[in-house]
Parts: sequence; structure tokens; C-alpha cells
Amino acid sequence: MSTKIFVPCDTTALAMGADEVAARIEATASARGAEIELVRNGSRGLFWLEPMVEVETPAGRIAFGPVEEDDVEALFDAGLLDGETGHPLCQGLTEEIPFLKKQQRLTFARAGITDPLSIDDYRAHDGFKGLENALKLDAQAIVDEVKASGLRGRGGAAFPTGIKWQTVLDAPAEQKYIVCNADEGDSGTFADRLVMECDPYMLIEGMTIAGLAVGATQGYIYLRSEYPVAHRIFDEAIARAEAAGYLGDDILGSGKRFDLEVRLGAGAYICGEETSLLESLEGKRGLVRAKPPLPAIVGLFGKPTVVNNVLSLAAVPFILDKGGQAYADYGMGRSRGTLPMQLAGNVKRGGLIELAFGASLRELMEDFGGGTFSDRPLRAVQVGGPLGAYLPESQWDLPLDYESFAAVGAVLGHGGVVMFDDTVDMAEQARFSMEFCTVESCGKCTPCRIGSTRGVEVIDRIRAGENREANLELLTDLCETMLDGSLCAMGGMTPFPVQSAMKHFSDDFKR
Repeated sequence: MSTKIFVPCDTTALAMGADEVAARIEATASARGAEIELVRNGSRGLFWLEPMVEVETPAGRIAFGPVEEDDVEALFDAGLLDGETGHPLCQGLTEEIPFLKKQQRLTFARAGITDPLSIDDYRAHDGFKGLENALKLDAQAIVDEVKASGLRGRGGAAFPTGIKWQTVLDAPAEQKYIVCNADEGDSGTFADRLVMECDPYMLIEGMTIAGLAVGATQGYIYLRSEYPVAHRIFDEAIARAEAAGYLGDDILGSGKRFDLEVRLGAGAYICGEETSLLESLEGKRGLVRAKPPLPAIVGLFGKPTVVNNVLSLAAVPFILDKGGQAYADYGMGRSRGTLPMQLAGNVKRGGLIELAFGASLRELMEDFGGGTFSDRPLRAVQVGGPLGAYLPESQWDLPLDYESFAAVGAVLGHGGVVMFDDTVDMAEQARFSMEFCTVESCGKCTPCRIGSTRGVEVIDRIRAGENREANLELLTDLCETMLDGSLCAMGGMTPFPVQSAMKHFSDDFKR
């Protein structure tokens, strides 16, 4: 009887040597005459343990990590194939690892468990049940279920998904589109990549349900070019889903149609903004459009278009399978369901943590992250990407909730959390925020294009001790101009990290 061994195939595990570990496991098993079945699963998001090798036993899957190629012989000697737990790299039963056990995984329930490209695996873990239910409902009933779930955009603006879908459903047009924003460019974020690399059929199912809900027959995934592994896996998943009847002219014999294809971005952060993304999809330069009209009315090629983030669309299969209320039962206030948070930066245990809204930022960084990698005191944390505010210790007890963060001038955004220890220079971080805007601005509006350039210059003068008080006042005025006068969130949010650094870490501007 063969033993099933799992070695992840996502980008992070590959970067840590997972292919070499997998090859060594196969070679060692062959040399010892041991029968194994090697499964290249997705990552569970415990990045500090990658490559994390799992062995299937009667008691459940047992994890070993981080495993290097040179560890494999010793693991076999220690009884790897028998599920022995005596080796120092053994983490015990995977599901009992505290980092994983304390999560509420709805979107990432299958991640790391299944072979990402196996439709049989996907179906065995409730896959396509949401689509099957959606095919029995009319379009309005699908939209109503999404409304009942309280699902909001997981990309930054947190707009109610059901309201957006309703707008597109009500817009009269012969052609409508579903566009998935997979241009994941925020610092410290990787949840979208994990969806596409570890559970791609979930996103395919979510987009197909969205198409049924609004009457769209064509979908596009706008994927950042820096994700070649996600691109390869997702293209293969689309081909297999079409062959199995889950995409194409006749979805599961229903007579309904939905086609899907991947389009690559070209490294522009601004194309994460929905209208700039649409311009790029149309083959134009990624410039922000003025709103109104909204993309839901006049979107891709001038047609009504749903533009949602990966995590928003990936939540939809659960909602249509278990019901909108089952999703809404998680969370707090107007923030319903779960948010996959991503821990990065100076952190001991980096990775993906999916929790219902309401846990505190401190709990995330200490209980899950284990503090800083350097073992020095944590000083600041940036949440929500390079345009998110820097939060001091007095704000770490904030609940992870859209409204709680907005109340202190911060954003949850896409859930990226980047930690900094006490060696960080916050004036330098403020300068980086302005410089980032200078590089990534589409250039269409003056406050963003010119304001960010002047912002870098003013911060340089402050740090050089040149007429410091007057320049601090000038920087304050400049931030307010960008905040109120920019065309989109690129320039409108760049002041968030700068203002928070000035407010909470003012001493760094006086050195």
C-alpha cells in the first residue's frame, strides 16, 4: 500500500526549494523500495514552515517543516512514511498547528488540502456546489443571496458586492462583462496569488456565478505579470474546467454560457484601480477614468461591467453553497464574513491568516505572527498596502473592521500587514510613500503627479534640518491638497502614511 505525501507547489514553497525536496523524496523512496504517491498540493499559508511536507496517516495528515533537500534522508530514517513524529522538524497533526487551528477558513478551506488542478479533489470538498445551486436560481435570486451575505469588496474600497451586481443586472445591454482584478500589487499581500495557485476552481466558480447573476457571458482575469506560476496553473485550470463542462457554451447542460480568459498586466500599480485596469484591458495606456459614469454602467468596451477583487469573487461559491446568512454569521457590524490577512515584514511567523472580522490587530501580530523576526520591539505596522496608514502601539487593539479603521484614518484594504521593529526610521518611510506615488502615478491629475514629487523634496528638506517647521507646515498643506484634489485613490491615499508618520512618529522628522 502506498503512502500519500504532499509537497506544495505554490510560488513561496518553490522559492524555498519545494521542487528539489519533492524530487529527493521520490528518489529516496525509489531507492528504498517504498511505495509513495506524491501530491503537489497548494500551500496552507504557513510560510515560515515552507516547504511544509505532509504525510497522510490514519490519524490525519502530519506536517514536517521547514524541510530542506538535505533533510529528506533523515526524515525517512526517522519513519516519515509511518507517520512517526520523533524528528525535530515534525509539527504534529497539521490541523492542530495553533497558527492554522485558530483560523476561520471559509475562502481558504481547501487551500493546501487538495491538488489545485484536480477537479475530483475540488468536487470532493464541496466544489461547484454553489454553481449547481446558482443554475437553479434566476439572476435576481443570486444577487439577493450575495446581498444577504453582506459581502463587500476585498480590494480596498469595501463597496457592497451585491449592490454592484444589482446595478449591472439592471443595466440594459446585449453584452456584459465580469472582470477580476488580480493585479495584486500592495506590499505584503499574496492572498490573491494563493487563491489562483492553490484553489483556482474556486475563482472560476465565483466568476461563473457572477456571470449568471448579471447576465454576463465573458469574464477576464487581469493578472499581474509577476505571477508566472499563478498564470500557468490558472490557464490549465480554465482548460480543464472547459473540458469538464463548467465553462463554455453549455455550463453543466444548462444552456447557459460563460467564457473566461487571463490577460496579463505590465507592472503598473495604478492598474489595480478599476478604471485604469479597464483601460489597460482595452489595450490602452492605464490612465484613470473620471467617474461617473461608473464601470457598472459604462465599463469594459463601454458595456456594463462587474469589477471585483479575487477575494470577493472567491467568497461567492461558499455563499451560494451554504447561503448568504451562513456567511453573514461571521464578522461584526457592517463587516461580514472573513478577511484573509497577510502577515509580512519583520515578522517571525509570516503567512496567511483568515479570520472573521473583529479580531484585533495585536492578536494577529502577536498570537499568530509571534512578534518580530529580529526579536526587537515592534514599533509600527502598515496595514492596507503602500497607501495605508502607519499605526503606532496605541492603535494595535483596533478590531479588524472597515469602520473601526476608517475612524482613525486607516484602511484595511486588501489585508496586507507589514511589521517594523524599533530600528525603523519613520521619516524615511514617509518619504518612501511619496516616492512610490511619484513612480506609480498615471500622471493624469496634477495633485498626484506634481504633489508627490514636491512631497519627496519637502521631506528631504525636513530631514536635512532645512527650515524644518515651515516645511512641516508645507507638507501638511500638500497632503491636504492631494487628499482633496486627486482624481483617484492613488493620490488621494498617499497622504495617509505620510500624515500618520508625522502624527505618531514626529520625533523621526526632527532628527
